[in-house]
Amino acid sequence: MKKNLKTQALIIGGGATGTGVARDLSLRGVKCILVEKNDINAGASGANHGLLHSGARYVSNDPESAKECRDENRLLKHMAPDCIEETGGLFVAVEGDNEKFIADFQGFCDSSGLFCRPMDVAEARAAEPALSDKIIAAYAVEDASVDPFKLVLENITDAQKLGCKFLRHLKVIAFHQKGGRIESVDLIEKITRERVSIEADIIVNATGAWAGQVAALAGAAISLIYSKGTLLITHSRITQRVINRLRPPGDADILVPGGTVSIIGTTSLRMESLDEITPTIAEVDRIVAEGACMMPVLETARYIRAYSGVRPLLGGGGKGDDRSVTRGFDLVDHARDGIDNFITITGGKLTTFRLMAEKTSDMVCSRLGVSAPCLTRRIPLISSHETRWAVPGFSPKSWFSAHERDDLLLCECEMVPQSAIEEIVGYFDIFNKQADLKGIGKRSRIGKGSCQGNFCSLRIAAYLYDRDHLRSDQGASEIRSFINERWKGQRCLLWDTPVIQAELQEAMHCGFFSLELCPDASLHSQKETK
Repeated sequence: MKKNLKTQALIIGGGATGTGVARDLSLRGVKCILVEKNDINAGASGANHGLLHSGARYVSNDPESAKECRDENRLLKHMAPDCIEETGGLFVAVEGDNEKFIADFQGFCDSSGLFCRPMDVAEARAAEPALSDKIIAAYAVEDASVDPFKLVLENITDAQKLGCKFLRHLKVIAFHQKGGRIESVDLIEKITRERVSIEADIIVNATGAWAGQVAALAGAAISLIYSKGTLLITHSRITQRVINRLRPPGDADILVPGGTVSIIGTTSLRMESLDEITPTIAEVDRIVAEGACMMPVLETARYIRAYSGVRPLLGGGGKGDDRSVTRGFDLVDHARDGIDNFITITGGKLTTFRLMAEKTSDMVCSRLGVSAPCLTRRIPLISSHETRWAVPGFSPKSWFSAHERDDLLLCECEMVPQSAIEEIVGYFDIFNKQADLKGIGKRSRIGKGSCQGNFCSLRIAAYLYDRDHLRSDQGASEIRSFINERWKGQRCLLWDTPVIQAELQEAMHCGFFSLELCPDASLHSQKETK
């Protein structure tokens, strides 16, 4: 039996832009439904540096993007302060870097209206001792660290409180058109296989790298370049500030502190398909080698995970360097394709998500005859109770300050207690959705510590059984899915301590519990000696 729903605006895609559009429209009084084929941040919004760009990275090759980042950086620091750590940033050059680029950098920043202050090399190394003794120049900029998971959770939570419906695990399979308009959209629930039909006055395609595929279902064309970027997470925090290599954009030239860890990357590799986006050993080797030029400690640091995302870049797919392609965004009115109520928003960056959402919502409202102005420039995101467990470092403080005798720790790496899991499961109950390990992981810190879910997956699955959220052999399937997702980021990091961790994981999950993890590639076949 097909479920039928109606709304004013249907938004497809649960990343930063999609949830930003949902909040913007909800603040304007527009009724909307947000659908996502997986869960929040399943694409590039959950696979980035977590860098709130000052714009300085783009001053030499993309000044328009630099100015957009400059403005949104300053605005978001006021509008979403609980999602941002104002770390500040440094651009540093090492011996052998392009001296002309170093000399021109201040002028590039000045011409784009960006704050940029030259620093004495000794001052920079005193502020960040991990910097190489081969640093030859340093500049301070207004970079910051942003938590993309909390940011997206805050946006969708606020939108839901304003009346927006958020439906997970719903994949678009067809558009039904008549007279130059989309009358309804068919979707399928990925787990139950239930069919859903949604009638909407206007449809927004905010699916990032998948925008072309979704548009094609409606007979529209979007030209995108798929650029894969891989990043590494260190076991501990390396610096207090964002550190950028002072050179034209290249591999492994940004390190971003995020909570208790640091993230180093990224790479840029042209992809022809979105089917399998995973980090490789070659990328990891390059990131470590290049990053160590700025900070030698990265050569011997412990890494707990690698991950990859795909940048949806605008262009025709030529063979040039993808780093030369604009980081701007494109708002497409598919009236050009003969579809009057279909819009695509793609490209851009996490830093510019709010601006992208504003421009998209402006177009939606103009089509709907809604005159309400954008309010995301004036109404800040207030940190909500529902998102607090996603914050790095929150769990230990909360648990120790209000520890109850029966409040057991279910994730020791990130200090996530049973009470946190109960709250998150309650969130799913409110919307009549079954709690799952991946969904809990998107809303908390479980699985993000040094053991990468080895112990907490079992404990939380047992908790879900106790609360009747899992039955029969569902737990084995949940654990397998959860651990396999974590394993994708571990198998290219197997040297030193991570090898020991992987052996323990294999012994517990494959040996003791007889779970066949990663059937396409055994643990041992992926191990590398460094």
